[in-house]
Amino acid sequence: MEESSDPAFDRTDIKILRTLQSEGRLTNAELAARVNVSAATCHRRTQRLFEEGYITGVRAEIAPAAVALGALVMVGVVLDRSTPESFAAFEEAVLKLKEVLDCNLVAGDFDYLLKIRVRDMADFNKLHGQKLIALPGVRQTRTFFVMKEVKENARLPF
Repeated sequence: MEESSDPAFDRTDIKILRTLQSEGRLTNAELAARVNVSAATCHRRTQRLFEEGYITGVRAEIAPAAVALGALVMVGVVLDRSTPESFAAFEEAVLKLKEVLDCNLVAGDFDYLLKIRVRDMADFNKLHGQKLIALPGVRQTRTFFVMKEVKENARLPF
């Protein structure tokens, strides 16, 4: 991440972001000690980083297999039309599918790339047959079952 020329965003803000990205459960006092500022300064800066949209949330990372969602599936989707209306209809519908973790409009062989978590192949087969191919405008899907997760939810490189 390039350092901002905005004087309101400085090295201390970057330290706060980096530290919270790797350990989001730190108390304000612990965070302040790690970035070498007072607790009051740390709290004020962290609040500003939330308010200005640098930090969009803090959440726990759940082990998928521990909650019976051990299968990771990537699905490339091709729509039958490339119009703003067909994209909007597809996006609105896919937002309602809890199994879809990520949905990205992409350039290349597909219009969208979906990242999906399910129990197993049978669970995915049911999702595919009942919901995915019924999404608005879907002409074709191409499915990739992930055999090994080499790098998952990596930290932003700044």
